[in-house]
Amino acid sequence: MNKSLVTNLVALLFIGAGYFSPWGREQLLSVGIFALSGAVTNWLAVYMLFERVPLLYGSGVIPRHFEEIKKGLKNLVMEEFFSDDKIDRFFADSREALVGQIDIGKMADKIDFNPIYDSLVNEVLSSGVGGMLGMFGGKGLLEQYREPAIARIREYMAQEFTPEKTAALLESTDMPHIPTMVQKKVESLVQDRLDELTPEQVKRIIQDMIRKHLGWLVVWGGVFGGLIGLVVTFLPV
Repeated sequence: MNKSLVTNLVALLFIGAGYFSPWGREQLLSVGIFALSGAVTNWLAVYMLFERVPLLYGSGVIPRHFEEIKKGLKNLVMEEFFSDDKIDRFFADSREALVGQIDIGKMADKIDFNPIYDSLVNEVLSSGVGGMLGMFGGKGLLEQYREPAIARIREYMAQEFTPEKTAALLESTDMPHIPTMVQKKVESLVQDRLDELTPEQVKRIIQDMIRKHLGWLVVWGGVFGGLIGLVVTFLPV
């Protein structure tokens, strides 16, 4: 429903009733004329926000000042949603949520330690004791210790990285550069998107957000204009 159109039609009905009604002609005409003037004035004010009207200084505020509007949008996003305090609080809450939920000891069961053991074997064989080990079987000798060594590594991790120790490790980890990095990345993304916007796109975005609600300005302009018109008819001339 077009609020502006309905309001103007109602005002015109009052004017028409004033011309043809034998009762309260003055009051009906005054209510209709004042209501129509209030509704039309407010409608024009809303229209002038988004469109330029020749000879009306100040019209087309939004497209004419879209650079300032873009800066305001950027400041709103960065200060209200991605400020230093909010990002720091987000990472603090996220780290707190992880504390006690990560068990490095259990994670060790899913880690493949064979590449680590192969690297250690190669280092040993290429070292000074490699030749001596070759006399006793070389790599084959070390291969029989693969499974016991990996099992010992897993056992060590399970003992040393209990949930309590994991939580303490996470709590003591300080990564201050991450919030700053995230903030700069978000700011860069916001700025890149804003740079792509044209005055017409900025106007359309704001229209989509608020124009349907601005119709009430026309309605109330007509209502209060009609009330003023009614009061005027009772004032002494």
